[in-house]
Amino acid sequence: MLHTVWFVVVAFFWTGFFVLEGFDFGVGVLHMIVGRTDVEKRVAINAIGPFWDGNEVWLIVAGASMFAAFPAWYATMFSSLYLALLLVLVALMARGVSFEYRGKLTDSRWSAAWSWALTVGSALLPLLIGVALGDLLVGLPINAQHTYTGNFLDLLTGYGLFTGATLLALSVLHGATFLVLKTTDPVRERARRIVLRLGWIPVLMVIWFSVWTRLLHSDRVVPDPVESLAIVAVIATVWLAALGHEGAAFGASSLAIGATVASLFIELSPNVMVSSTSSAYNLTVSNASSAHYALVVMTVVAALALPVVLIYQGWSYYVFRSRVSGPRETSEPKLGPAASDGQG
Repeated sequence: MLHTVWFVVVAFFWTGFFVLEGFDFGVGVLHMIVGRTDVEKRVAINAIGPFWDGNEVWLIVAGASMFAAFPAWYATMFSSLYLALLLVLVALMARGVSFEYRGKLTDSRWSAAWSWALTVGSALLPLLIGVALGDLLVGLPINAQHTYTGNFLDLLTGYGLFTGATLLALSVLHGATFLVLKTTDPVRERARRIVLRLGWIPVLMVIWFSVWTRLLHSDRVVPDPVESLAIVAVIATVWLAALGHEGAAFGASSLAIGATVASLFIELSPNVMVSSTSSAYNLTVSNASSAHYALVVMTVVAALALPVVLIYQGWSYYVFRSRVSGPRETSEPKLGPAASDGQG
């Protein structure tokens, strides 16, 4: 049953990636909205400065786990989504470079260009990855040799696009609750208004996502327990933010995006990739997995390394738990190259 265990592990990594990196995406999308001045934009960016690169490691680990535990799944998915994944890499690079280069010069056009790179990259990533995850469930044209037989337009399924849009909306909500928790006025107040005024958008999207997911493989429109948890959590996020419970609101938004991603993998199991050509060509946890010995070795390594990674990442969040604020009005803000964004 190790292949089933590793399917759960892969799902855990993808869920953890969106829980942790989701608020990074949201802050990247929102930093030009909650920040009216360059200093305020830097406050938003520096709120995720100690976390964003560590959070992206979860994406690498999720992909590496698929490669090692389910090589057939990895090969089929990455070959069929080649162009989309190329766009993901470009967005990752643009976003990562923007953190480091935005503060290198004091020229406003330089800063604006990298701010747009951060905004667009942060929006594209949850959208594109969400489309890919949605396509796994709705199905792609795959033949008996587990080879993708469609073209790029076949990747743009309605369910996949809506899944990507839903994860983008949840990431923005997640980022807004993080800014409320981690920043001070006026960035904090603007982020709070975004949660209260626009929070109904992800609420409606999660509800329809749950209904659509149900209708894919059954006639029931009633969400299952995990999908119901996502709906309750996203509603609770807005409600708790309105009451001023900042930490609880961020926890609820984490639960909402985590439950949404987890529901995809729960619905997908025991398949790992659905074929729209014929259900006989579906990739499953058994026919796409590595040999037993490889899974045993991976399990031992994961059991030793994963707790250390979780403890270290938890410790880093504890160390950088304080709010981020701009310089006092009586002090002269340092906006030169030495004040590099994303470093504190």
